[in-house]
Amino acid sequence: MRSFGDRVRHAVLFELIGLATFTPLAAIVLNQPIAHMGVIGVVGATVATLWNFIYNLGFDRALMRLRGKVQKTIDIRIIHAVLFEAGLVVILIPFIAWYLQITLVAALLMDIAVVTYYLVYAFVFNIAYDWVFPVKESQQAGALPEAAG
Repeated sequence: MRSFGDRVRHAVLFELIGLATFTPLAAIVLNQPIAHMGVIGVVGATVATLWNFIYNLGFDRALMRLRGKVQKTIDIRIIHAVLFEAGLVVILIPFIAWYLQITLVAALLMDIAVVTYYLVYAFVFNIAYDWVFPVKESQQAGALPEAAG
């Protein structure tokens, strides 16, 4: 398993590189000022990080209550991911619509584009991170599979 410090490094690098790539690309693709996309990116990343903590804590507690364990099957991981994203959409769409002065439908479509970007980015980032910062053999012995957040 990864150490606490490694997880902090992972989270910080993920957000910094994500914002550095998302902001200019979103400004161009969505035809919005870069400053507005920067605000959306920073608020979105902050909310996602806080939601991630709260959601995972609640999800694991619910699993313990319902199943008596927190280990996640593939089906549970799919439900976990879908519910996480749905919660994030419910939280962020009103903010995006308000901040950019657009309709909720336009904000939803914009958020779908953002989620799609971050889905691909997270996949590539995590492969690259594992290559640059591999888990040492001593950290893998007896370790449980890592939970996706």
